[in-house]
Amino acid sequence: MKKIAFILVFLFSQKAFSQHQKIDIPADSTLKRLMHEYKVPALAIGVIENGQVSQTKVLGELKKGVPAPPNAIFQVASLTKPITEMTTLRLVSKGLWDLDEPLFHYWTDPQVADDARHRRLTTRHVISHQTGFVNWRWLHKSGKLTFDFEPGTQTHYSGEGLEYLKQALVKKFKLPFEEIVGKYLLKPDKMIDTRFYWDKGMDEGRFALAHDRNGEPLPVKKYTQPSAADLLMTTIADYTLFGSNVLNKKELSDQVYSEMITFQDKEHTYGLGWQLFKGLSNDEFVIMHSGADPGVRTIIILLPKSQRGIVIFTNGDAGMSLIRNILSRSLDLGDEIIERAK
Repeated sequence: MKKIAFILVFLFSQKAFSQHQKIDIPADSTLKRLMHEYKVPALAIGVIENGQVSQTKVLGELKKGVPAPPNAIFQVASLTKPITEMTTLRLVSKGLWDLDEPLFHYWTDPQVADDARHRRLTTRHVISHQTGFVNWRWLHKSGKLTFDFEPGTQTHYSGEGLEYLKQALVKKFKLPFEEIVGKYLLKPDKMIDTRFYWDKGMDEGRFALAHDRNGEPLPVKKYTQPSAADLLMTTIADYTLFGSNVLNKKELSDQVYSEMITFQDKEHTYGLGWQLFKGLSNDEFVIMHSGADPGVRTIIILLPKSQRGIVIFTNGDAGMSLIRNILSRSLDLGDEIIERAK
């Protein structure tokens, strides 16, 4: 009798644990109501469970009167950075790149050539946001690329750092940046609908236009050069697959993966390429990245311990409010993550 009772308790606890781990996306009717409330025309959601893509969906309109197809193409803002960073970490895992080799061996930006600190700048500094640069040089009071502190001593989020790394990679491998990423990440991962700029293969009929807070469309800027930090265009299917491959350590050595999920900075903010939140409920931890451009808000959240993840794209300026609402409803740790991300 005791044995039967033990089995029943075990089975019940396993079921409860499984339910606790599940990511429950709200019904489409609820999502559409929230989209209307926040004036977000299109929404894409991808879910990863047990390390595999379990579902993707796209709702709403690319622009007024044009339904968004399942393979809608979104500009994902700073979700570009993890693509660059994971490509780099794969190169490190293959012994083709060194996290701690000074980047001046391959590239020096002319605007910092007279500052000796450029000789100490490394890839590790770049992908843990410890370069000493502001986000973009035009935001600096000098209007130029400038070191505000010694690399590796402080944390400051910087797109310029990723652009610096891009130039070094291009010089080292003697290939255009998009071809490096294509060779080592996009092609092997079959991310067939991901591109850095508006090339001849771009299907404009699937592009989700950015919208302001009133739901009005913003002008389309058709960039023709790749950025390592911004402006990537992709589908929810492609990017959710990318997330699952990160969880599965695809083409990453154990050492590189371990460093990726270890705080690199004194502020305990970043690992390699990802913002880290540790010490959450159930001893879970999170690696995540978000993106924000005019009319665009995006996020990827990965939970390595439970092998889960969620990716959300929106094409509206109020998209982050919608994203927070969805996370709170869908994920058992959603509210904790939202609070930590403030």
